[in-house]
Order: sequence, then C-alpha cells, then structure tokens
Amino acid sequence: QVIYSNRDSGENQTGSAVLILVGFSYLHELQILLFLLLLVIYLLTLMGNLLVILLIKLNPFLHSPMYFFLVNLSFLEICFTSSVVPQLLVHLLVEEKTISLTGCAAQMYVITIMGLTECCLLAAMAYDRYAAICHPLHYTTIMSGRACAQLAVASWFFGISVEVAQITWIFSLPFCGSNRIRHFFCDIPPVLKMACSDTSKNEIMVLTVTVVFIMGPFLLIILSYVRILSTVLKVPSAEGKRKAFSTCSSHLMVVTLFYGLALITYLGVKSSSTSESNQIIALMNIIVSPALNPIIYTLRNKEVKGALIKTLGKVSVAQNC
Repeated sequence: QVIYSNRDSGENQTGSAVLILVGFSYLHELQILLFLLLLVIYLLTLMGNLLVILLIKLNPFLHSPMYFFLVNLSFLEICFTSSVVPQLLVHLLVEEKTISLTGCAAQMYVITIMGLTECCLLAAMAYDRYAAICHPLHYTTIMSGRACAQLAVASWFFGISVEVAQITWIFSLPFCGSNRIRHFFCDIPPVLKMACSDTSKNEIMVLTVTVVFIMGPFLLIILSYVRILSTVLKVPSAEGKRKAFSTCSSHLMVVTLFYGLALITYLGVKSSSTSESNQIIALMNIIVSPALNPIIYTLRNKEVKGALIKTLGKVSVAQNC
C-alpha cells in the first residue's frame, strides 16, 4: 500500500492521494492542437498494430517464428502506448491534470514492464534471424514451436518479474512534499524525487536493471548481427547477399529506432536543463516507435504486403457476393 504524507497538514494518505501531472500546461491554447495530433497518431498506432496481428493470424503462410514474435511485439506496443496516451489526451482538454497515487503506480508498472519485455523480444527476434541465416539446415529444429514459446515466455517473465520488484520497491517508499510532477506521465525519476527517504539504493537498482536487462539484450543483438554479417559476406552471389540482408532489414530498423530513441531520451534528460524539452523527447519515445513499427514491417516486407493484398481481396469478394 503506497503512502503519501502531506508535510503541510501532517496527515498520511493512502493510494487515493491525488497527484498533479503538470505535463504540457505551458502550451496553453496549443494543447488542443497537440490533442488532435496525438489522437490521430494514437488511432493509427492502434489500427496499424492490430492489422499486423490480424494479418498474421489469418494467413497460415505467416505462421513462422519471425511473425510469432512480431505478434507479441505488436501486442506489446499497443499496451505500451495505451498506458500513457489516453490519459494524456484527457489531460490536454481539462484544467485539473490529476492522477491517484495508485493510478500512478499502475501506469509505471505497465510502462516499465512493456519497455523491458520489448528489449528481450527484440533480442529473441535477432536470435531467430541468426538461426535462419547462420544455421539454415537446422533452423526448424532450433526455432521449433516450443523454442519460440519458451523465448516469448522468458521475455515476458523477465519484464514482469524485474519491473514488478523494482516498482513495488519504489512505491514502498514514503512520499511527501509537493504533489506536482513536472511530467505528463509517472516516470521513475520524477517519482523518486517525491520520496522522503534516501533513494540511493533505488537509483542503484535502476542502473542495474538498465545495464543487465536493457543493455544486455542489446549486446546479444549486436553479437547476433556480427555473426550474421560474417556469414552473409561469405555468400558468393550478390543476389544471395541481398536476400539474406532483406530478411533482417525490418528487424534491424526497429532495433535502431527503439534503442536510438531510448538513447536520445536518456541523453536528453541528462543534458537538458528544461523539463519541457525532456517531455517532448519522452513523448517521441512513447508515440514514434509504436506508430512506425507496423509501417516498417508492412512496407518493407513482401510477405506481409502479400498477406495484406490477399486479405483485402477476400474482403472485396465477400462484399461483392
């Protein structure tokens, strides 16, 4: 049970205590324009990721390890962006941008779990591409249905268990002082600033999770692509090299986008002196990647484009009938 202590009144409040997310209040009338922009992007994100899931489920020839992980990734992106954007849209239209302490904790659980799980899933997808290119004769054995399920379960297990432990520890701290958070969602750094006690151990925990469970999968991705590159360079024909690289291009773009935005967010928070610029960078991280991933996997993937055309053809025939 999270406790918030009001220094002015000397009273303790449970998780029903109200926090204020300052967010984009400084934009004043421009908040309406931001609302419209974010609403369009959010709806496109939902439709894009749901479309990817439906295409893979409805087309048996897409029932392969790579697309199995893509379904998990699209579902994850929907949960990730939905944990922040709907509430932000409401706050852009109202004066009182409030959230309960319990709601703040729930939001932080979802955001961190989805973020860490995505790191692990991207590593599993890189391993799938490594097995397909470096060990093609044993690919079906290495990436069996059971192996894919185990990798997906492991990704979700690490994401849930690690972040539940970390966020539960953070919200076991006593909070006091100002209930105003200079952000548009409940992120770890601003919430830790509200704690009355020493947070050095929590900060060490955050750093440990970042190094082990975020940069660790990134290192595995790099190692996988080093092996892939060395294998592809040994292919004698230029056409063979092109086909091998094309099977990795979509995943590589998603990894670059995800870790690139995360790096920009981290460096932006450290280097910038204004909360406004920090919020803009964080907003890009939350809405850009979930919105672009479906586009990357449809526009650059012949199989998904073929499935889309085939599905639209079936719908057209059904309507004519």
